[in-house]
Amino acid sequence: MVSRLRTYLAWSLLAGIAFFAVYPATNWITSLRHAPLRLYLDAELAIPFVPQFVWFYLSMYVLFLLPLAFIPPENMPALGKQLIAGSLIGGVIFLLAPAQLGFARTLPEKAPYRAMFASMFGVDRPYNLVPSLHVIWSTAIVLACVDFARTPMKIALLSWLAIIVASTVLVHQHHLLDVIAAWAIVFFLRRQYEVRHA
Repeated sequence: MVSRLRTYLAWSLLAGIAFFAVYPATNWITSLRHAPLRLYLDAELAIPFVPQFVWFYLSMYVLFLLPLAFIPPENMPALGKQLIAGSLIGGVIFLLAPAQLGFARTLPEKAPYRAMFASMFGVDRPYNLVPSLHVIWSTAIVLACVDFARTPMKIALLSWLAIIVASTVLVHQHHLLDVIAAWAIVFFLRRQYEVRHA
């Protein structure tokens, strides 16, 4: 258990450094640029805004603890490398293809959603869109855990992932291309940093 925790903390630190080196910087840079790209379909703008899904959206942060329960320490580096590489690849794409959010950012009327969205909008500008790092991190973590889970837990984890991914669109933080690009990156990185089973 000590080895698992030590490995988990080491790779969590490295992945966190990669994320916080990339995400705020690229968001700020894109905020200074003119005419970000319109990388969404008109039909997507009809997707309803469902503020209740913010709970699922934020549940991604609970996923961060799952590797401690599922992944042996010798396999944690593979996930850590996926998260780091995913963040760096995402950062490059953010700079090469700065995108704009098609949804208008509006605050819900009811509590506690108004305060929750106000807080989200205050720290997260709507520029780092394609790919969704929210989806990259959620998908990479869940699939790494699924590799070592029993069938009932696999189903539960994949269902949770599906709801998180849907939430990124239903709370109007992302578009469909953002999700598709994120999944493509994760499946590519899983081949590059393959989990080795005993």
